[in-house]
Amino acid sequence: MTEKYYFDTSIWLDFFEDRNEPNLPKGEWAHRLFNKIIENNDQIIYSDNTLYELKMLGYSEYEFDALLQPFETILIYVESTEKQISRAKDLSLKRNLPKRDALHALIARDNKATLITLDKHFHRMGDIIKAQRPQDLI
Repeated sequence: MTEKYYFDTSIWLDFFEDRNEPNLPKGEWAHRLFNKIIENNDQIIYSDNTLYELKMLGYSEYEFDALLQPFETILIYVESTEKQISRAKDLSLKRNLPKRDALHALIARDNKATLITLDKHFHRMGDIIKAQRPQDLI
């Protein structure tokens, strides 16, 4: 059965920029997980929320499309719904979380995808979705 994964924006940045730190090879983990997903014929979901965050960090839609083009057969694009956006705002206020991270969690859950992140605050949404670290899946 095909598995679906949803990377938070930091994981995309680790992948694109090959971000590694001493004792924290985030870029390597992202690349290894990406390769495993390809080998298993699994899928990666990305969203308008991801594109927005990358745009705010200086990536153009053209750059993002060019980086993803070789992988288009495993990628699924989804748009967040008004209901998800409203719920994310509510979660953000009630749990002191970034609104866009709450939205990532809701999008992943609603698309039955495993949320991949290194951000610890996603654990505050354990009742919504169980976040996984890339190094635990490779």
